[in-house]
Amino acid sequence: MPDIAIESVNFRRAWDYVSCGNYAELTDYLCEKVSLLKQSGCDIIALTAGTMHIVFDEIEKKTNVSLISIPKAVCGEVLHRNYKKVGLLGTIFTMEKDYMKKDLINAGIEVFVPCKEDRELIAKRILKELELGIVKDTTLQEFNVIIEKMRTEHGIEAVILGCTELPLLLSDENSVLPCMDSVDIHIRELIRLATVEE
Repeated sequence: MPDIAIESVNFRRAWDYVSCGNYAELTDYLCEKVSLLKQSGCDIIALTAGTMHIVFDEIEKKTNVSLISIPKAVCGEVLHRNYKKVGLLGTIFTMEKDYMKKDLINAGIEVFVPCKEDRELIAKRILKELELGIVKDTTLQEFNVIIEKMRTEHGIEAVILGCTELPLLLSDENSVLPCMDSVDIHIRELIRLATVEE
């Protein structure tokens, strides 16, 4: 078992930076955390919140650290499963910005997000329910309606759970389509890298 060091991030502070578009301040804040991990001798460093990947490239440039990317790990899993069209659910930023999509698109995968009204509903349920540990059957039903709509309109074969709270609600067992849990995929990639013999 490898040694593990954690730099806990004040999520509300980071979220406020994202919400206000203060990406330079967000970058500085997360770079400070990454630099502390680097100084402690970590060989593998990961940014474990999907939304914070909005400044992923800037953090790598500024710290000169190769972080283990959630989008890249998810892209690898999508390719492994041979999906051609996938849906993406997550925070409003994850669904509307490119950071979670670009690796997939570059790999020839079509990525679809819900319509604006559904994106806003998903974002609201994440912030007002899932982040507070509230999991409702009515919300599950709403999400399945949205996923089914994406399958009908775009022909998606699976859905990416691009927010760390979404697996609290959705899984292969209760979703109308297969789910790719970005948290689980990222963790498995981290374990693989941490246990590779030198």
